[in-house]
Amino acid sequence: MKIGIGFDFHIIKKNLPLFLGGVELKKEYGLFSDTDGDILIHSLIDAILGAIGEKDIGETFNENWKGKKSSELLINTMEILNRKNFKIINIDSIIIIEAIKISIYKEKIIENLSNLIGIEKEKINIKGKTMEKMGYIGHKKGGAALTVVLIE
Repeated sequence: MKIGIGFDFHIIKKNLPLFLGGVELKKEYGLFSDTDGDILIHSLIDAILGAIGEKDIGETFNENWKGKKSSELLINTMEILNRKNFKIINIDSIIIIEAIKISIYKEKIIENLSNLIGIEKEKINIKGKTMEKMGYIGHKKGGAALTVVLIE
C-alpha cells in the first residue's frame, strides 16, 4: 500500500466557469488556471502521482496540459496508475473555499469522480471548509483543495 497527498490553489476570477471534480457549477466566477482550474481534480492528480512515485502534475503533463479539461488529465493519470498495476483504495479530499457551499454539490461531484476513475462512490470522501473570513480564501479571492489517496 502507498499513500499520496496533493494540494492545489487558484485565484477566483469573474466570468470564468467554475469546475470542481469535473462538475461545472453555475456561478458568475471560476478559478483561474492554464486548464479549467479544477482544484479538486488537480489535487487528486498530484496525490495519485505522488503515491505511484511519479513527478507532479506540472512535470508529468508539462505544456500538454494547457487549455485541457482537468478531467482529461485525470483520465490520463488513471492510465499511468493502471499501467503500474495499482488500484485506488480510497480518496479523502478537503475543498477550502469561502465563496460556495460544497455540501450542495458534494454528491454530484462524488458521482462524477466515481465515473471518471472507475471506483465506488463509497471510496470517495469530500469535505468543504472555509477560512472563517480570514486571509485570501476567506475574502473570497481564491480556493484550495487538499487530497489524500491510498493505493495498493
